[in-house]
Amino acid sequence: MESLQKEIVLVQKVCEIYHKISKLDNLKPSKDVDSLFTELVRTCIPPSSINISTLPANIQEIRSKLIRLCGEAEGHLEAHFSTILGSFPNPLDHLKEFPYYSNYLKLSRLEFDILTEHYSAFGEAPKRLAFVGSGPLPLTSIVLASYHLKDTIFHNYDIDSSANSMASHLVSSDSDLSQRMVFHTANIMDVTDELKGYDVIFLAALVGVDIDEKVKVIDHLAKYMAPDALLMLRSAHGARVFLYPVVEAQQLQGFEVLSVFHPNDDVINSVVISRKIADPVNDDHGDNHHHHHQLGIESVMPLSCKYCEFQAFNNPLGQMKMIDN
Repeated sequence: MESLQKEIVLVQKVCEIYHKISKLDNLKPSKDVDSLFTELVRTCIPPSSINISTLPANIQEIRSKLIRLCGEAEGHLEAHFSTILGSFPNPLDHLKEFPYYSNYLKLSRLEFDILTEHYSAFGEAPKRLAFVGSGPLPLTSIVLASYHLKDTIFHNYDIDSSANSMASHLVSSDSDLSQRMVFHTANIMDVTDELKGYDVIFLAALVGVDIDEKVKVIDHLAKYMAPDALLMLRSAHGARVFLYPVVEAQQLQGFEVLSVFHPNDDVINSVVISRKIADPVNDDHGDNHHHHHQLGIESVMPLSCKYCEFQAFNNPLGQMKMIDN
């Protein structure tokens, strides 16, 4: 009964915040926007046993709309910081101006270690990596390319040409990264045979904010990715499902799920790592979850919402530790 009461209070609070956010004139960084999204994150961070699938239809609809609003705010936040960094003659020399640059260093190290754990191309680093949904501030790609995968070619995909223009500007003055980071303006659903050329593909959390959309993207990747290539994507659990879509292991048709990380601390996203299997994609969504196993890591800090990370700088609770891009 106590657990149920906590869930009722949680849902009521999330709905209250949603209605306030939905009435804002825009979601660009401002005092009101900052305050409401910080409150939303604080509400959703604590561990919760809530089962989103059992909630009423109207709450499901609010959740869907809220995830889209989070995505919109995240896009504005990325553009805001990309503009600041892009105002310097050599943007990459000033990454420390971004208050969470040190967290990106930690995040990239973590993701590199996870990737190394599962990448089995004769001990070599991946030669070509794609990041789908890279946005105007592709710091994950930049840090991985700068410190961990120094010989890897990074192909960044985004549907927004202005985002790619801003992102490309950030690396244009760097003689190394400007040669190893490529930016493609495309809907990933229109990219086919090129996907066979990547050893690893990262799928950003908000590519496919609706689970049906995300499953379509995953199925598309399964159809065109090369056998044994790795797919890394983000999910959510507990009350954090009000911030991000949830990806279940059985929805990864065509992939062998290697590990699923559900952090139980104050980071937002879970991370799902899978390998493309050689068998043709079929209609059976129930097999692949049998391949799932847990890696021996008690608590990882993969990804959290950019907006949350922005707020953490002035947040005495120190809620956020990582940023997803």
